[in-house]
Amino acid sequence: MIGRAAFVEAVRTRGLLLDTLQFKDTVHVEGSTDLEAARGADVVLFCVKTTDTESTARSLAPLLSPAATVVSLQNGVDNADKIRAAGINALSAVVYVAASVPQPAHIKHVGRGDLVVGPRNPHTEKFAALFERAQVAVRISDNIDGELWNKLIWNCALNAISALGRGAIRTNRRERRRAKNCRRCRKRGARRRGRRARSNCPAWKLRKPDSQAL
Repeated sequence: MIGRAAFVEAVRTRGLLLDTLQFKDTVHVEGSTDLEAARGADVVLFCVKTTDTESTARSLAPLLSPAATVVSLQNGVDNADKIRAAGINALSAVVYVAASVPQPAHIKHVGRGDLVVGPRNPHTEKFAALFERAQVAVRISDNIDGELWNKLIWNCALNAISALGRGAIRTNRRERRRAKNCRRCRKRGARRRGRRARSNCPAWKLRKPDSQAL
């Protein structure tokens, strides 16, 4: 695990507390603040903020073999493309895990815990099998671009409301209806702006993902 100094120091001192819906336990993992610790890794979970994607990918590329797989566990729609531009074999993933870090070395899990990767190929199948052995559900989608945009629309519409209201976003019928309304608003807005607006927006070229993504 590579992270900020305060977090890594806490992990080294007392371990990593996983406070989940199913269990609560402390695990002992190796932590480092130096990207060099990733040298030779077979699988890398790429979790930096989007603004740091390109610089981190360039620094990471010389440390990995061509056979290594980097999985972008980030919000946004083009992070994997930016990682690939650095010469790394990167997979796109959509993360449906509600979690927070109340304090260094403490992970608080409050909802769901599944991923969507794609498209289907030997790399995504290998990754899915690896995570499913750890009891993390992974769905492989051949419409991964649509899945990424669907999550982005969900975040844009509901994250601010959730933050202002200090409430959790839960997967239920009401939230499904809200997500559906968000897609309707997007369509209405683009219709009002005319065909040129639609043709210039990459989201309009995508297929809607399966409803099970919500």
